Amino acid sequence: MSKVILSGFADEIDKNLTVQMNVMEKLGIHHIEMRGVNGKNLCDCTLEEAKQIKAQMDARGFSLSAIGSPIGKIQITDPFEPHLKQFEHVLDLANLFGTKYIRLFSFYIPKGEDPAKYRDEVMKRMAAFVKAAEGRDVILLHENEKGIYGDMADRCLDIIRTINSPILRVTFDPANFVQCDEEVYPHAYELLSPYLTYMHIKDAVYSDHHVVPAGEGDGRVLDVLNALAAKKFDGFLSLEPHLCKFTGFTDLESEPDMIKKAESSEGARLFGVAADALRGLMAKAGLTE
Repeated sequence: MSKVILSGFADEIDKNLTVQMNVMEKLGIHHIEMRGVNGKNLCDCTLEEAKQIKAQMDARGFSLSAIGSPIGKIQITDPFEPHLKQFEHVLDLANLFGTKYIRLFSFYIPKGEDPAKYRDEVMKRMAAFVKAAEGRDVILLHENEKGIYGDMADRCLDIIRTINSPILRVTFDPANFVQCDEEVYPHAYELLSPYLTYMHIKDAVYSDHHVVPAGEGDGRVLDVLNALAAKKFDGFLSLEPHLCKFTGFTDLESEPDMIKKAESSEGARLFGVAADALRGLMAKAGLTE
C-alpha cells in the first residue's frame, strides 16, 4: 500500500495556534500547511514572530508541510517589485521552519479579459520567483486557483513547461477545477500528473460550485487518489475543507456568497468531518498514513 502524510490548513479550525494543534493532535495529524496563525497571515509575521511560532510547534511535535502563502494572489496589473520583496521574506520563513514547499499562484486576470493577453507578464513573474528561490532548497507549488492565469489545467501545464524548472511543481486542487467547470479526472489529472507533487483535499459540485467533503462532490477525488496510489505517491494530502467561515475567509474567496458556509464556531467539528471523509477515501484507494 502507498503511504502518504496528512496535513491541513489549521486556520480553518481556529485562528489560535494552540487550538489548531489541539484539534489536529486529536485527529492524529501533526503537519500544518500554515496560512493563518494567531489572527494574521504567517507571511506577514516577522522572523522573530515566526521563531516563536516554530518553538510552539516544536514543543508539540508539529511541522509545516508547506507555507500556504498568498504569493501570486494579486492582480497581474499590480506592481510586482513589492510582491517579489514579500516573496523573498517568505523564502526566509521557509528556511526558518525547515519546510520544503511554498504554495503560490499565477496572478488574477482582470475579469472579462483574455488570459492570453497577460501570458508574457505571467511567465516573466513566475520566472522571477523561480530565480529568487534558486539555492534556497525549496519547491514552489503552483495552485490552480479560480480567476488566476493558471486556473485551467492547460494553462497550469503552460506555466510548468514554459518555466521548465525542477523548482516549480503543482499543487492539485480538485475543488478549484470544479469551480472553473473543468473536468478534474481524467483530463486535468492526466495533464498535470507528471508534475503533481502535493494535493489539496477539498471537493465541490458543478451546479453552484459550493464546497463539500471529499467524495461528496464532482471533483473525482477517489479517482485521483486511486491514480496516486497506482503511481505510489508518497507526498502530502493537505485538508483545505472550506466548510465554514474562518478568519481570513473573505480574503480568499472573491465570491463567498456562492459557497454554503456554517458558522466559524463549527471549524473544529467540520475539520474532523473533512478528515474522516478523506480517510474513508484513502482506505478505498489503498493509501495509508
